Amino acid sequence: MVQGDRRGLLLALLAYVWWGLSPIFWKQLADLPAADKLAHRIVWTVVFVAVLHTLGRTWGPVRTALADRRNRWAATTAGLLIAVNWGVFIWAVAEDHVVDASLGYFVNPLVSVVLGVVVLGETLRRGQWLAVAIAAVGVAWLTVEAGGVPWIAVVLALSFGFYGLVRKQAPMGSLDGLTLETGVLALPALAFLVFRAGAGEGTLAVSDPGTTALLVLSGVVTAMPLLAFAAAARTVPLSTVGILLYVNPTLQFLVGAVVYDEPVPAARLAGYVVVWCALGVYAAEGFRHHRRSQLVMPQRSSP
Repeated sequence: MVQGDRRGLLLALLAYVWWGLSPIFWKQLADLPAADKLAHRIVWTVVFVAVLHTLGRTWGPVRTALADRRNRWAATTAGLLIAVNWGVFIWAVAEDHVVDASLGYFVNPLVSVVLGVVVLGETLRRGQWLAVAIAAVGVAWLTVEAGGVPWIAVVLALSFGFYGLVRKQAPMGSLDGLTLETGVLALPALAFLVFRAGAGEGTLAVSDPGTTALLVLSGVVTAMPLLAFAAAARTVPLSTVGILLYVNPTLQFLVGAVVYDEPVPAARLAGYVVVWCALGVYAAEGFRHHRRSQLVMPQRSSP
């Protein structure tokens, strides 16, 4: 493995571990209203990325992207989708549903596959169809066992899946995209915080310095893993990134079940095992296809 690949692999792993352990950060703010935390997350992310653009003198690509109407619509749509994702995740952590949230990120890759077929007209290989079918059985079992749709997992998986779809159709750099997506939400988020403060109920000016510091850090916690992942994706093979993807929900599951002692009954665990089997099939099929492609490519290029 060359040095660039090794660096990219470490950055990808850092991003997924960061996301996987993020419930521990948000748990420290569990006593604050979820809507307030979401608004702070948006505002401080905008502040952080603005500082990065200013220090790096990279506002030019942002202005160029903003001049394109398609990018403006994409940024607005993506911003709303990621706000839903962030808001539900923040609420789930505060209400002791970290394990439920992890299921959403386990299922998300398969949701993205289905969206690619339905919306983009992509075709699935037989192994991918098998993985989707197995995952559907697992989610159906969890629905029956819980007496209702596991809505936290469904909302997280769908919101992030559609977010990825929007970003794919209007490609922008990770930092530029995050700047536009949070930028369109910054004024409403700030207005909400000011309104809440005016009503004497908000967290715009928290008296506890530790809480204030955590709210400010939420922008760094949000942006840094995205930037690390973007840097990794340029050098690490897609098949490797795909396998590492499951580090995030695995860590979230362990944090919820082990660190915060959330209940995982045997019947419920069985549904998770089925979903994990689906992901195993999906990852193995993708790795096998990638290896086969690597073997075929030299043959095609030979005289």
